[in-house]
Amino acid sequence: MPKRIKTNYPGVYYREAKRIGGKGTEKVYYVVFKKNGKAKEEKAGRQFADDMTPARASFYRAERIEGKRPSRKELRDLEEQQKAAEASKYTIGLLWTEYQKSRSPGKSLSTDASRYGKYIKPVFEKKEPHEMARSDVDQLRNKLSKRLSPQTVKHVLNLLTWIINFGVKNNLCQGISFHIQKPTVNNKRTEDLTPKQLKKLLDAIEKDPNTQVANMMQLALFTGMRRGELFKLKWDDIDFDRGFIRIRDPKGGQDALIPMNDTAHKLLKSHPRLNSDYVFPGKNGNQRTNVRHSVNKIKKEAGLPDDFRPLHGLRHVYASILASSGKVDMYTLQKLLTHKSPQMTQRYAHLRDETLKKASDLAGDIIDGVMKGEEGKK
Repeated sequence: MPKRIKTNYPGVYYREAKRIGGKGTEKVYYVVFKKNGKAKEEKAGRQFADDMTPARASFYRAERIEGKRPSRKELRDLEEQQKAAEASKYTIGLLWTEYQKSRSPGKSLSTDASRYGKYIKPVFEKKEPHEMARSDVDQLRNKLSKRLSPQTVKHVLNLLTWIINFGVKNNLCQGISFHIQKPTVNNKRTEDLTPKQLKKLLDAIEKDPNTQVANMMQLALFTGMRRGELFKLKWDDIDFDRGFIRIRDPKGGQDALIPMNDTAHKLLKSHPRLNSDYVFPGKNGNQRTNVRHSVNKIKKEAGLPDDFRPLHGLRHVYASILASSGKVDMYTLQKLLTHKSPQMTQRYAHLRDETLKKASDLAGDIIDGVMKGEEGKK
């Protein structure tokens, strides 16, 4: 061990040691003193690394004797305790880690993971729920509302609520003292086309040179399939013999089978098979991810309203045609649309009711006519 060298200050000495962060050596100062009758020796600090001098070491010694300063070891221990306490705090980030473990793997969890990473993590990752203020959440909601749909904003805030509720339910954290307000979402929006508009759209589809997109739009109209379901559709999902189409991982939950009507059957039989497993492949035969430009071109050519969504709107047209026919009950329509709950299908109920009312009115007119005819004979 290096030699102890005294200084001009009582109880302060130093040893020469290799310099930290530089060449050569530096002095490492130590102090000796008695506390509660016991002799103590402590390191006060290094000459360069800690900017320590004999005078500062002497001041350090006096404060230690008077109990005004913790030892370096006590400070290290306290710092370790604080780090351990911080690590054990259930912040939103740590709660999210635990919350994920309680969820089943799948598309829903992947979507929530994306929402957490994009919108929640940057704002709340290091905060415990009880540290969150209403204004913080309001600010996030207002910021997201400027660039996202109300439905997406609601999904993000629902996820934040679920994470907090998970922590409270499992006694991991305190809850929040306010209600997280979500935007109001109108899920009952439906899109329909008049017979004239539908005729113009079909004409525009027929004239468009992009067979892949044209046939995709027609299949959406013939089957009511969602945009994502059309993108994921593979040739192996089509059972031409039995007349069914398998819907992979639909929005409503598990894979489902929907019947393939004659029009859809004929379309798919004549649809060109490219060097891909997908019916409507994207670049290099991979799953398609976007079709916005092509379908909007056809929509514009057909002169459809600006707010009509070319693919999802055709799903609504399909549902509206069936509902207004009066020949399809709501349960059957729910199964055809692969809705998870009947509430989603109820948006079309008024079309069926209108058709039934017209039928009832027709019956009334016929009976009324018969009665008037009998009165005329009297």
